[in-house]
Amino acid sequence: MRRLGSLFIVLAVLLSDIMCAVVAYNYCDMLWGVQYAVYSAPVSTAFLYLIPYGIGIVFCLILARFFYQKGKSKE
Repeated sequence: MRRLGSLFIVLAVLLSDIMCAVVAYNYCDMLWGVQYAVYSAPVSTAFLYLIPYGIGIVFCLILARFFYQKGKSKE
């Protein structure tokens, strides 16, 4: 069970890295799009991608804690 806990912690870290990359890319795209194209949304809308990634990260951390505690109780 501890391996599953470790797996979910690694998954949470990977999701946070992917989240940073996606948000940074979309922020740059929106920033240049507002300046040179006809984007009508403000640049801050790029931060809306934080919501689904944040939910996924929290879910992975909850599962990791659950599996670590379940592994401790079996020892």
